[in-house]
Amino acid sequence: MIRTPKSLRIQIGLFGRTNVGKSSFLNFVAGQDVAITSPIAGTTTDVVEKCMELLPVGPVVFLDTAGLDDVSDLAALRIKKTKKIFDRSDVIVLITEADAWTGFEEEVLFEAKKREIPVIIVINKIDLKKPSSGFLEKLNKLSNYVIQCNSLKASERDEVVVVFKKYLLTTCPDGLHNPSKLIGDLVCSGSIVILIVPIDLEAPKGRIILPQVQVIRDLLDHRACALVVKESEYLDILSKLKDLPDLVVCDSQVVHKMVKETPVKVKCTTFSILFSKYRGDLLETVKGLSAIGSLKDGDKVLIAEACSHHAIEDDIGRVKIPKWLKNFTGANLIFEVCSGRDYPEDLRKYALIVHCGGCMINRREMLSRIQRAKEQKVPITNYGLAIAKANGVLERVLSPFPEVLKFAAKANK
Repeated sequence: MIRTPKSLRIQIGLFGRTNVGKSSFLNFVAGQDVAITSPIAGTTTDVVEKCMELLPVGPVVFLDTAGLDDVSDLAALRIKKTKKIFDRSDVIVLITEADAWTGFEEEVLFEAKKREIPVIIVINKIDLKKPSSGFLEKLNKLSNYVIQCNSLKASERDEVVVVFKKYLLTTCPDGLHNPSKLIGDLVCSGSIVILIVPIDLEAPKGRIILPQVQVIRDLLDHRACALVVKESEYLDILSKLKDLPDLVVCDSQVVHKMVKETPVKVKCTTFSILFSKYRGDLLETVKGLSAIGSLKDGDKVLIAEACSHHAIEDDIGRVKIPKWLKNFTGANLIFEVCSGRDYPEDLRKYALIVHCGGCMINRREMLSRIQRAKEQKVPITNYGLAIAKANGVLERVLSPFPEVLKFAAKANK
């Protein structure tokens, strides 16, 4: 679990005003000094991320934010970054002090309620002041999960952490304890699945990329057999099999070749489309494809990457997808790229968003990005879906998803 990627961890956002002890509480739970603490207000000036194992909850990442009432010269930028943590948080820990409740706390509760994120309220520094009965009554009406603590008193750590873990297990969305299947719902025990994995310059040396690793693991968890080949060896492997494979999955960059060489009766798809289902909303991103046919000269298209990587000369997001979309539409389109967590607040200038599979962010953040696009009435789709449509093989790669395929067939009439 130590090497669990952040995108697969429960994301816990720590919110509160400056100097209420957010970093102290993080150190208290972690049992070590992972965040700088000081009596000087505003010590935490950026989001501090701490990955740890919090058994029996499992792998988590704490997101220690800057105070929402920061009044320093860089306050606006810090608060903007702090507010983005709402999009990532599976659970919010709101830290305050006894009998201190302001508009900042109300703002956190409002944002959490809007996003349906559970909230645990921590009353810190009770060594300095005990909360009044009226204050406790008020907080218990706002949340079923209220903790009192002195995060500087190590002798009380175990008692508080036990309660904190209990609340996390209770509040965490069920999907975090029983995660959806990446590919396991498409196969059965004994299924043979061929994974076509090109090795290009962007592949990490000595390794394969995370989506492919996760698909292999999910297949093993469901007692299926994974045959991993490069695109150049695919036909040779097919010819050596006694029976046809139950499913073929490829990297989107070789989807046209894969479809051409795969027997019609064999279902096939791409890693990116699997992640559209697993991380986001496959139906919504299929809906977004309808915008491609109406793109015209001068329209702006946002290529959204959830990771930051060194782009190569033939990068899929910056080079290949723009080329395929221009060829498909015949339009002189304008492409902009955002990477990592630099997803724009205002999306209205774009005629279409083409998002990566999102393997480096959690599902809540991916769904938040999709929701923001919907609210601003901007169609959003996925790398794999856009590439499949531009290559004329969309229906073929949606064959493992019959309900989505029916919708796509109707939408493209």
